[in-house]
Amino acid sequence: MYELAINLKSDGKIPLYAQIYEYIRSEIRDGHIASGEKLPSTRALSRCLDVSRSTVELAYEQLLSEGYIEAQPCRGYFAAQIDGLYQIRPQCCSTRKNDARVKETYIYDFTPNGVDLKSFPYNVWRKLSRECLVDDRAELFRLGCPQGEWGLRNAISSYLHQARGVNCTPEQIIIGAGNDYLLMLLCAVIGTQHRVALENPTYRQAYRLFENLSCEVCTVDMDARGMRVDKLETSGADIAFVMPSHQYPLGTVMPIKRRMELLGWAGRIEGRYIIEDDYDSEFRYKGKPIPALQGYDGKGRVIYIGTFSKSIAPAIRMSYMVLPETLCRMYEERCGFISSTVSKVDQLILQRFIEDGYYERHLNKMRALYKSRHDTLLAALREWGADFTVSGENAGVHLLLHFCDGRSEEELIGLAARKGVKVYGLSEYYVEGSREREEAVILLGYANMNEDKIKDAVNLLKEAWKK
Repeated sequence: MYELAINLKSDGKIPLYAQIYEYIRSEIRDGHIASGEKLPSTRALSRCLDVSRSTVELAYEQLLSEGYIEAQPCRGYFAAQIDGLYQIRPQCCSTRKNDARVKETYIYDFTPNGVDLKSFPYNVWRKLSRECLVDDRAELFRLGCPQGEWGLRNAISSYLHQARGVNCTPEQIIIGAGNDYLLMLLCAVIGTQHRVALENPTYRQAYRLFENLSCEVCTVDMDARGMRVDKLETSGADIAFVMPSHQYPLGTVMPIKRRMELLGWAGRIEGRYIIEDDYDSEFRYKGKPIPALQGYDGKGRVIYIGTFSKSIAPAIRMSYMVLPETLCRMYEERCGFISSTVSKVDQLILQRFIEDGYYERHLNKMRALYKSRHDTLLAALREWGADFTVSGENAGVHLLLHFCDGRSEEELIGLAARKGVKVYGLSEYYVEGSREREEAVILLGYANMNEDKIKDAVNLLKEAWKK
């Protein structure tokens, strides 16, 4: 497909990017643009419609984020497979005006789970892919080691020791396709007859996973230092799932004293373990990174989990788990027969990416990029001078705004949506019980918005939230 016949109206009532977005979305939903059909490039469509390329890019980004189209490196944009998508039938104007369920369209999305995919190292990844496949190596296409290839595990072991203070050998590392798979594998190793405690608020995906695996699950309240060990002690849990380097969603960095208390809890009774999810420790903006909890563990009680989803891209689908030596033996006995879920070719590419120094350079680039966006967002919020406080800004790719003006999170989210800005409330991350508080807390992620978009989005929030 080279052209789209879109009748754009320039009366200013509906932004041009929104008209392009609505037209392509409707064509895909109605089947006029078939699944897998190639869309015009942003350059070609902007020339065809006589609009700026950034206008088309904004429309495509919205379609990408909602899953209507897919981007394929070096090939372009293609209509996604949406069979079975619920179709919202047109309603009469009078009904639509009164229906609060009408879907909002957003200009900007402050998702706290964002990753800047435009900075993916395409050229390096292509180069390494070609080099890995330059020779006819049949062994690359045979089943490999169930734990993952030794070369990649060795590269990860060296990286973790140097960057995160993790003490492990390649034999303790298991490679898997995402954290969800590794947690399921862990439950197969240690069994599901455990009571797992998670922080409250917490990463709900982990909570749901343990719950669906038939583990007994509970939550433990937090204070400014992280999970309260006194509450953990009385919870009856024998496994604690924590994110000490950057708690999600609060952004708390657990200090060394609380870490020692947590290790003390695990060491007092045989069979207690701590699962340390170190999902985005690479990004820190104040002070030196605190070494991983696993590095302080002298009794083999910490199970360390990390991922490349945040630092490289979610689609890499590569995570790793470091087991204590006692659990390594249990893994070999109970799960050593389960084949690896990650392609040997992909493992070799990532191994080379780490060993040849590309990963370190990529991290430095991403740290600088996110630091710039972090600083831009903070500066825009300070200039605003509204009645809110900021927390969780020292690490990761999101921060929190605390409002004490009597308005609820639902009200603030709704006002932002009317201006085309999507924000997120903290309440949705609480699992058990209602949170009694006098403040509303909003999460703002900044990973997938550049500096100009961040400034524009903050200006829209000013208009939305002014009293």
